Amino acid sequence: MAKEHQYQTTLRWTGNRGEGTTNYRSYDRAHEISAPGKPPILGSSDPGFRGDASRWNPEQLLVASLSACHKLWYLHLCSTNGIVVQNYTDEAEGAMNENKDGSGEFTRVVLHPVVEVSPESDRALAEALHHKAHDMCFIARSVNFSVECKPTIV
Repeated sequence: MAKEHQYQTTLRWTGNRGEGTTNYRSYDRAHEISAPGKPPILGSSDPGFRGDASRWNPEQLLVASLSACHKLWYLHLCSTNGIVVQNYTDEAEGAMNENKDGSGEFTRVVLHPVVEVSPESDRALAEALHHKAHDMCFIARSVNFSVECKPTIV
């Protein structure tokens, strides 16, 4: 039997300038995402959609979620397979198409993890575990677009 996990967040729109949404330019896209016991995430829309570039946008958060989920599975698999990871960074990229009607969808995300392993670690296994991490990632398994992983092991 599957075990169900529950997640709850609160999003509060903070962009009312006093006029509400009387027109497309009358409001900010600013919001705060929160959950009990965690610092808030300051969000907005992408600057291309009148958002604040200094705040996280949903598209960035989706790409970051895919990157983080992959990393967490990868570190777990390494720890249980004798691979000692000493450093891990990922410069993930996402591509989204905007349609003529204003809708859109992600078409792909590419992860570029650079993983430093200890000299005694099996580099071939370290690379292969990225495939297993991808297969296990909760977020990657939940999206309907391509998530690629192009790892570098050093």
